[in-house]
Amino acid sequence: MKIRAIRVFLLCSVLAIASACSTLPGGKNAEPEIERNVYTNLPGSNGEVIAVKVDDTNAAHPQQSIEFADVVFITQVEAGLTRLMGIYSSNYPEVIGPVRSARISDIDILAQFGRVGFLYSGAQSKLRPVIAQSNLVNLSAERNPPTIYFNDSSRVAPYAMMVKPNLLLEKSDPLEIAKSIGWSHGERSDSAKKIESVKINWPNAQYEAYWSKAEKRFLLKHNGKENISSAGVVLGSNMMVIQKIEITPSEYGDKFGGITPKNHVVGQGEAFLLRDGRVTKALWSRESATAQTNWTLQDGTEAKFADGQVWFFLTDQEPEFTYPARKSPTQASNP
Repeated sequence: MKIRAIRVFLLCSVLAIASACSTLPGGKNAEPEIERNVYTNLPGSNGEVIAVKVDDTNAAHPQQSIEFADVVFITQVEAGLTRLMGIYSSNYPEVIGPVRSARISDIDILAQFGRVGFLYSGAQSKLRPVIAQSNLVNLSAERNPPTIYFNDSSRVAPYAMMVKPNLLLEKSDPLEIAKSIGWSHGERSDSAKKIESVKINWPNAQYEAYWSKAEKRFLLKHNGKENISSAGVVLGSNMMVIQKIEITPSEYGDKFGGITPKNHVVGQGEAFLLRDGRVTKALWSRESATAQTNWTLQDGTEAKFADGQVWFFLTDQEPEFTYPARKSPTQASNP
């Protein structure tokens, strides 16, 4: 019997026993404990972790299945553009994409998650041995057939490669199970300030997050347009993090001569936590690539995250906040 099948069998057996033992003396049933995903704190499983690199240029939109990720990282790549990396552990969509190539920054970002599956279209020859030496399981298109990585006929290459993650999970060795990488969930800080929106900038890309009272979450615009998935969902969440980092040139580059930037996620810096229509200024610190990232308020206490999908915007530029207009004394006395 395959190792994965044995694990599933054992898990089912444990669940069956737990269910049978949930009946208390007197015929009363115990309330079953709801499993919550460690990253989002939403009801859901903590399964094997995979990371998928997704194109973020205008031509790559609409992207598919980003709304099902537990965590989304936005990083700077060549020419000042951005690229996404979705972390999936509680829901594995049938198709994700469009998938693009790996970058040196991905290794440090993912090191805190453990030995996870890394899904990407390819990598330059100089970077391949570095990926091989890292604590990542290479599940790229370079090692898998077109039945798993395929081109979407409705898209134009190189923005057309998609991946079927479930087929990869069926054939791969067991991967790291979702675990905490530093943040915990709880009440919003009293220091949080109301905002209407914020713009996050890179040299040649921009995101805008604006608060929706109706949906009770921040909705996203990408380069001035509503960031709508292929399923028609406006992407966004009630938990977003603008993480100020250092971005420097690396020794790598693309085939057009562009220098690949290195997004430094080890060290310390400022951050802005967006939740509940408000922003809280915070600090982040990470001792090493394999260490967790710590999130604190300016008084040294822990900064708590809201429940929901977590978006990380990694940038070295100051965000541009729009705050609600202040009411005049007359408006305040006559609401």
